[in-house]
Amino acid sequence: MKNVFLMVVLVGALTLSDFAEAAPNQPNVLFIFADDMSYETIGAAGMLDIDTPNLDTLAKSGASFTHAHNMGAWGGAVCTASRSMLNTGRFLWHAGASVKPCVAENRMWSQRMQEAGYQTYFSGKWHVPGANPQGLFHVVKNVRAGMPKQTPQGYNRPKSPEDYASGWKPWETKYGGFWEGGTHWSEVLANDGVEYLDSAAKEEQPFFMYLAFNAAHDPRQSPKEYIDRYPLERIKLPENFLPQYPYADKICGLGLRDEKLMPYPRTDYAVKVNRQEYFALITHMDDQIGRILEALKESGKADNTYIVFTADHGLAVGHHGLSGKQNMYDHSVRVPFFVVGPGVKAGTQIDTPIYLQDAMATILDLADASTEGVEFKSLLPLLDEESSEHYEAMYGAYMKTQRMITKGDWKLISYPTANVERLFNLNKDPNEMDDLAGNPEYSNKLVEMRVALAELCEAMDDPRTKDSTDAKE
Repeated sequence: MKNVFLMVVLVGALTLSDFAEAAPNQPNVLFIFADDMSYETIGAAGMLDIDTPNLDTLAKSGASFTHAHNMGAWGGAVCTASRSMLNTGRFLWHAGASVKPCVAENRMWSQRMQEAGYQTYFSGKWHVPGANPQGLFHVVKNVRAGMPKQTPQGYNRPKSPEDYASGWKPWETKYGGFWEGGTHWSEVLANDGVEYLDSAAKEEQPFFMYLAFNAAHDPRQSPKEYIDRYPLERIKLPENFLPQYPYADKICGLGLRDEKLMPYPRTDYAVKVNRQEYFALITHMDDQIGRILEALKESGKADNTYIVFTADHGLAVGHHGLSGKQNMYDHSVRVPFFVVGPGVKAGTQIDTPIYLQDAMATILDLADASTEGVEFKSLLPLLDEESSEHYEAMYGAYMKTQRMITKGDWKLISYPTANVERLFNLNKDPNEMDDLAGNPEYSNKLVEMRVALAELCEAMDDPRTKDSTDAKE
């Protein structure tokens, strides 16, 4: 598998002498990265009524990892931490401080790929503080900020059908956001990718392409035809919908930017409209991904290209009465994760928990690039069926207010500053609705999970284990 398994990237018309010498027959890599996309938002997963035909095909064409996690964040912008971990290969509490040293020492993901002989290309959302993609990739197009500009009209909506009729609408270009520049940003990214693949068809050098959509982050804007595909009667409320999460003020704050997108208390109508816009933006992105995949096929490079698709974290959009990703529930910490390419058995489903940042270690492994200092793990043993074991337990953290461990069927969420614990059996209760922390029948399990979480926090250099008031918190 190592000689045949690598992910897809798009390539540009560059002088081959500008790159390190590549090993013979190195595969190309196309890494496609979404934003704010929960694991449930893939039609083929069968959890939601959502149209993602191109991602469905991708999922069925290779290996689908059903339990891919983000480790968390040191601040409100969860994507910043996620992308810093992805590009440095360092765990949560090490990643932020590692960005500048990694850049200086040529240890960022793209730099390592260049050293292995790859042409590197970037377009889309970056959001890694302390690093400039212009100095990290051979070709850079249309670098985007953390999110398209949101406007005051995009918050606290919709309060009612009447409010919606007279207010902000996803297809109105006057609000800017994804429409800034005249062409929807997802379409711009697809245009960039198609253009680069056309150039790659003429080159022999292997390529690593990093395509990062801003979708499906808010403002959730897409052409009206996509909104029309999701009439509100098609949208179902999440089973774990709540008007307001009972600990929201303690764990992230009612005034957190993401949480202000919908009115409090959450209403059926507001949640359905926000989910309508979320699904429409994802379907629009899916169409752009289809264009990229078709261009790869037409380039003649598909047979020697590996594709990885994932996202930086999930999103609540009404689950548990929450709107954003600043929580430890599966809808916000789990993402889709697909690997497709020669040697990868079509229709493979791998349920072993992984971190989405394992993508970096896997690609480096496949490229015979240096993995020195990388803390995340290669997925090759799972893909080669050499092992079904990966991490003993999954860790999660959000600032100083939330900690999480998932181990086997069990998840413990701890809110240290609120002195609250929540215990769930994910096998019996996948929607995380039945909190067992106060049930005497599970008191031993609660203690067991507390101990495991404390040990995992210490292993992760969690600043809370040292009674630290670390600046990142």
